[in-house]
Amino acid sequence: QVQLVQSGGGLVQAGGALRLSCEASGPSFDTYAVSWFRQAFGSERTFVSSVDMKGEKLYLGAVKGRFTIARDNAKSTVELQMNNLRPEDTAVYYCAVRPSWPSPAPSEYLVWGQGTEVTVST
Repeated sequence: QVQLVQSGGGLVQAGGALRLSCEASGPSFDTYAVSWFRQAFGSERTFVSSVDMKGEKLYLGAVKGRFTIARDNAKSTVELQMNNLRPEDTAVYYCAVRPSWPSPAPSEYLVWGQGTEVTVST
């Protein structure tokens, strides 16, 4: 069973940048789709971005052009580079994996990282 450990995040002013990392342990990382979700206080967990096992990427419209997802199968990591951050990006960010293809539905994922806080101040 794969396990995920997240790092990165923190506090940044609007317009700044942060990088999140998700490192997997366990076999067959290259057969998983990896997604990032976020959950703002009092809100549901929502899809942000994903990269499937072929390297194809998807983004939430609100982050397209500002966030970049990248996977390194040799290191079993997926990073989310977040540029030009806005206060509305403030949330706890989670990475998650599922076999082969991504899904925007959190319920489709069985393995999650521990979450990391991102706070964007005005």
